[in-house]
Amino acid sequence: MTLDRLLGRIGRNSLFSIDHLLNLTAFTRRLFALMVRPPAVGRALVRRIVFEQVYFTAVQALPVIIPFALILGAMLIFQFAQLSGPYDLGKTTVLLIVREFGPVATAVLVILRSATAVTIEIGYMNVLHEIDAVEMMGLDPMHLICIPRLIGITSAVLCLFLVFDVASIVGGYGLAWLVSDIPLGGIFTGLSRAITVSDIIVGVVKAILFGITITVTCLYHGFMLQKQITGVPVATARAMIECSFYCLLVNIAVSILFYL
Repeated sequence: MTLDRLLGRIGRNSLFSIDHLLNLTAFTRRLFALMVRPPAVGRALVRRIVFEQVYFTAVQALPVIIPFALILGAMLIFQFAQLSGPYDLGKTTVLLIVREFGPVATAVLVILRSATAVTIEIGYMNVLHEIDAVEMMGLDPMHLICIPRLIGITSAVLCLFLVFDVASIVGGYGLAWLVSDIPLGGIFTGLSRAITVSDIIVGVVKAILFGITITVTCLYHGFMLQKQITGVPVATARAMIECSFYCLLVNIAVSILFYL
């Protein structure tokens, strides 16, 4: 490959990435504009879809996320208990679980379980002209389809983050205590001294931003899908990769903003 072709490919890929980010930003702006000024029709249906999305993303994911949180929490606590005292172990727990592993692990599980489902669902609705049918009925598909999923998935990610933290810390300490001689009283005292309000705020902010990022990315890829059913798997794979990448960037940005 000659230098001119290499530079041309880099330039085209850069322009494509910039155009993609601008379209994604415009899509996000449209969603938040609808949330601020929702249409007068379809509100009852939107509320019902929100509850259904929360049930699918949060409630039905509990049998998966709780055992995962217990195993991860017990593993981290047991390993670091051998290297530090109760207070240092409390600080380590806050650093690893509340600040980092809690939001990130919750986002990964939601991406693997719910984000793919949303992209596939919207993609098939687009291919089978169901979105066109909604528009012909005089309803805004952005309001009827996107807003409930944005609210539902974001709320579900926040709830799952709280469940993950409680299960990984309390359950993890319990499992570690069963298989070792770790004193629980000293550990919880050190944990209460180590955790601060800013740690909880950082975890909550990350969970909310992860929920928004995951939902917007999946909805965008579903809506931008061409009228070909073979494009659904491709759009789903791209959505998963972009969700993971954007969540990683959000995680780094929030950590830098709060702790540096």
